[in-house]
Order: sequence, then C-alpha cells, then structure tokens
Amino acid sequence: MSSQTGSSSHREQARNARVLSQALARIEQHLQQAPGQPMPLLSGEQVPPALGQLAQSLGLSPFERDALLLAVAPQLDARIGPLLAQAQGLGAEGGAGQPWMNSRLALALLAESRWEALTPVAPLRRWQLIELVGGLGPLDARWAVDETVLHALAGVRYPDPRLVPWLQRQGLRPVADLGAQDDAGLAALASAWEEAPSLLHTPIARYCGRDAEVLAQNLAQRMGLSLYRLQELPPPAEREAVTRLWAREALLHRGLLWVDLDAWEEGADAARAPAQQLAAWLDGLPSLVLLCARSEAARLPLRRAQRLLPSSELSTSRRLALWQDSLGADLSPAVQKQLPALAEQFQLSQTQVQLLARQWRASLDDHAGEDEHARAGRLWQAAREAAREAASELLRPLARAGQGAGAGGLDGLAQRIEARAQWADLVLPEPALHSLRSMAAQLRQRHRVYQSWGFAERSSRGLGLSALFSGGSGTGKTLAAEVLARELQLDLYRIDLASLVSKYIGETEKNLARVFAAAEASGAILLFDEADALFGKRSEVKDSHDRYANIEVSYLLQRVESYRGLAILTTNLKQAIDPAFQRRIRFIVQFPFPDEAARAAIWERAFPAAAPLGAIDIGKLMRLSLSGGHIRNLALNAAFLAADEDSVITMRHLREAAAAEFAKLERPLPAADVGDWL
Repeated sequence: MSSQTGSSSHREQARNARVLSQALARIEQHLQQAPGQPMPLLSGEQVPPALGQLAQSLGLSPFERDALLLAVAPQLDARIGPLLAQAQGLGAEGGAGQPWMNSRLALALLAESRWEALTPVAPLRRWQLIELVGGLGPLDARWAVDETVLHALAGVRYPDPRLVPWLQRQGLRPVADLGAQDDAGLAALASAWEEAPSLLHTPIARYCGRDAEVLAQNLAQRMGLSLYRLQELPPPAEREAVTRLWAREALLHRGLLWVDLDAWEEGADAARAPAQQLAAWLDGLPSLVLLCARSEAARLPLRRAQRLLPSSELSTSRRLALWQDSLGADLSPAVQKQLPALAEQFQLSQTQVQLLARQWRASLDDHAGEDEHARAGRLWQAAREAAREAASELLRPLARAGQGAGAGGLDGLAQRIEARAQWADLVLPEPALHSLRSMAAQLRQRHRVYQSWGFAERSSRGLGLSALFSGGSGTGKTLAAEVLARELQLDLYRIDLASLVSKYIGETEKNLARVFAAAEASGAILLFDEADALFGKRSEVKDSHDRYANIEVSYLLQRVESYRGLAILTTNLKQAIDPAFQRRIRFIVQFPFPDEAARAAIWERAFPAAAPLGAIDIGKLMRLSLSGGHIRNLALNAAFLAADEDSVITMRHLREAAAAEFAKLERPLPAADVGDWL
C-alpha cells in the first residue's frame, strides 16, 4: 500500500515538473519574441498541476495564478530574470537591471490584468503568496515569494517552518476502525463542512472521550486532510500573522487543526483568561477545527457553531470482544473466566486494550512457572493501573487549576486509600455484613446480569451501585469500604468535597463531572466522606444561591444514579440526607455504635500477632465507651508508649493512651472504668 502511494507521488511530481518546465519555456519564448504584447493566460493542460491545485485552494483567478507563476519564474529558470529586466526597460541600456516581478510589470505583461487583484485584501497578498519589499510603492516594489510557496509550486510540500512553534503537523498512520455510530458521525460532519459557505463558517467539531488521537487520525485520513496539532497559542503581537499563515497552510495542505483541550487546560495559568483567548482565536480562524477533551466538563466559551461527534467509547460487549481478539484463543480457563469482569470494570480505550494485551502476552515467557490464577491476576492488575492513569489524565487539568492538591488526577482531588482491611477486621451486626457481601457479589456479577441476562437493555439508569453508610464517627464506615476494595481488587478514593465545591456558578457540577468521568474510567470505588455537607436536604429557594445549590444536588443525584461503579456516601446523621436521594440508593447500611460485646471483639483485633503484649484485660478495656476507630487509635498510641520504654504493652500504657484519646474527644476519662487498670 505504501509503495503504491509512493509511486503515485513520484509520478505526480514528475508530471508537475514536466508541465511546469513547459510553462516556463512558454514564458521565456514570449518575453524573447513579444515582450510588448500581453501574454495569453495558461489554460487546461498548460497549467502545472501544483499551481492549479494551489489556485483552486486559495481562490485565485487565472490572472492571479499566472502572476504568481511569473513571480517564481526567475528562481526556477535563470534565463527568465534578465528577460524580465529587459521587459522593464532596464536591460542592456539600463545597467544592472532588476530581474524580478512587480505589480507594474504584471499588469503590463499578462492578459486580462486586474488592478484589484494586487490589493492587500486580494488572495495574492492576503495569503502572503507575494510580499512587497524594497519600499518603492505598490507598483514598483519587488515581489518576494517565500520558500514554502516556491517549493509547493515545484510539487514539494512541507509545513511552513514559521508555524512550527505553534502548530505541529502529525504524521498519518494506520489506526483501528471506528464503529458504525462513529462512521455516521464523521459522515455528517463531512457534509456540514462541505455545505458551509466558507471555512470561517464551518462548525467546530467537538469530541468528548478518550482515544482522541485515534478519532483525529480517522477523521483526517477519511477526508483526505493533513492533521496539525495546536501546541501553543501565539502571543497577541504575532497572532494575526500566524493566523494568516495557518489559513494559507490549511488551504494549501487541506489542513485540520486538532486542539487537545485537556492539554491546553493543563498548561493554562489560572485558567479563565487563556481559555477565553483560545476561544476568541478559534472563533475567527478560517479553518477546519477538531476540539477534543476527555470529559464533557472541559469546554470553551465559543460563539462559533459546534457539532458534537459521537463518543468512540467502547461498549462493554465491544471491549470484551476486543480483549478476546487481542489476547488470542489459547487462554487458560482462569483468564477466560475473568475477561467479562475485566471488560465491565475497566473502561479502557481500544488503544489501551491492544497495548496491554501485547505486553501481557510478551511477558508469558518471563513467568513460565506461574499458575493460571497468577497470570489472570497480573492481567487484572495491569488493567487496573492503566485505568488509574486514564483517570489521572482526566482530572489533571482540575488539579493544575487549583481545585485540588497533589500531582493531579484523582489523587489531586481525593485521597487514594491503600485497602488492607479484610472481612475478619469488621465487627458489625449480621445485617450490615450481609449487605456488604451482597454489594461485593453484585459488583462481581455485573456483566452476567446486565449483559448476558439482558437487564442493561431495559434501562441505562441505575446500572451502578450506590450505598449510604450511616453511623457515628469511627464506627467502621471507611473500614468497610476498604474491605470491599480489597475483596474486589479495585482502587478506593475518599473524595474531598471541599475541593469540588466552587463559589462560581456551574463550576461545582463541572468538578463533579470530572470526578465521575475519572472514576468510571478507572473502575474505582468512590467514598464521599461526610456527604451531608453537599447531599443534605435541598433548601427552600429564597435567593439565587439556594437555587444553584439545589441544582448542584440534583446534578449529583443524576450522576450517582447513572454511575456504573460503586459510589459510597457516608453520613453521621441519616436524617440530614434528602429522602429523594435515599430512594435512589441501592443499599443503606447502618453502622451502630458498638456495644460491650462488639467492643471486646474490636479490642481482640486491635493488636497484631507480632505485638508484644503484657497482661492485657479485654474485659476491662471493653468498658470504655469508644467506637472502633478510637479503639484502634488508642491501641496504636499505647504501642508507641511501650516501644519508647522498650517494654511490652501493658494496661498502664493503655490507660495513658486512653487519657489522651478522651482529651482529644473533649470528654473526661471515666475514673470508674479505668481505676483498676494500674
């Protein structure tokens, strides 16, 4: 295929060189034989193909087309320069002569000459095909043609070097096919672009999703376009000149400008003004534009019409088929059994799935001795890490804009919790444990129920899992989330609501949209700690602030219901949660304050097997009215006291730690409960 393309290109260049040579010979002959007569304009097969294509792209009239050929003729044929000098009356009698074109000579030499074609607003000068240099006025100033145009007329095309700091041309390469929905979207976009009266009136194509480069490559190849990526917005002093250069480049090479909005936001300083400048520049850019972002939350305040392309996000069934095709047929039963859950849990792109499959298969020889379950586990972990990185890319712009701490991604807006807790660490009533085990089972069996059994076809709403954990501080809500994450081998993120809520109207919804999009990409479990801060009862509308606060709550209700992963909301006071919100929750789990029997069980689990224990009396310890979280803190602090004394952990250490823990709670240490500890 590539060799055929190369041969075709060589043939086109050879034909262009032959016709161009004939056209230059015709100019030379005319200047020698009839310099005082208007030169007939080229027609039909006399026009070099590259010149004809350039004239068609830039809207040149036959006079403007031939004037451009005259401008480059002295550089392509050394014999033409002296003839032009003679034609200006500056030959043998005029001294050195001026072997170049100017406006006066173009009007005199060419038939059907038009003065208005040489004005600054006409194509020749508007697109900087010719520039007037020398300061001799518009009629006598020398016509200069830059190298890019000269080489384009010779059939050699390359990006204008002056655009390189701002726009980078992308090499086109084979990419995976898109689905039928994406094909239809690209076809509709092509029609809209073709029907537009001018490039300035073409709608901006907008795409939300991952694998933007695959879509951009498909779009460019299917429409015969050259793909350029915006690197940086030119500074105001250079913006107009770069705009004109790019407009010419886009017309010459049928250019498509690809703008990665996520990369733009990452590089923006506090963000609103640069985004407005970018939007204003794109609004006035006579060019085809593709604007991509991984989340719909990333937007520009554009006035120009937009056309939203369907997302090329893979459905679960397509992702499963892609995993099967990429991994091959010779898979162990453990890996085969895991693939449906892998496709359901991690919403990886086509590129990511194919890359992970290649890397996993390439690693089999290095792990020849491992069993099939270990191999399946390595594949799951690789997908989990790739999905985590995808989530980080989605949220990096938010962190850069100051909405979160850290390096970006979900880690910038939330705390990723290393899930080490196991079922044995939970001390809860049986109904609560049963609910937690049911949640884990539903997450494991999502593909079978939703896809194989057809429940997903009934409705796209409510396909995720939402849970409300209600109970006082330290009663085990976060610990239970850890147990679920460890059981299911998923990341767990505690969401910092304070970093998401913004005083600017609409910004909170935008932040929440990014969080949910990132979580869906990564397959993570979301833990909204102390959710009553945002999910409390919707207020009566008394002013605009109440109205927008209610919009934020309503938006959150919608996103939690449509989220395909597990979203856990915790509250210390269940009554503070809007009843409408509670009705949409799949599981509501009560975490009661532990009674004495439960506290005894928690104390028995509080010390690791390697901890050096003295005479510890669980019967005395369980009398302290503390929740599980405070008990674990107390045990840890007592261990540090003992370690500092190089001693085993005794009741004296536990009494000192208990005094500190009660002081932290601003409660007096009950002397009746600890009086016999020493």
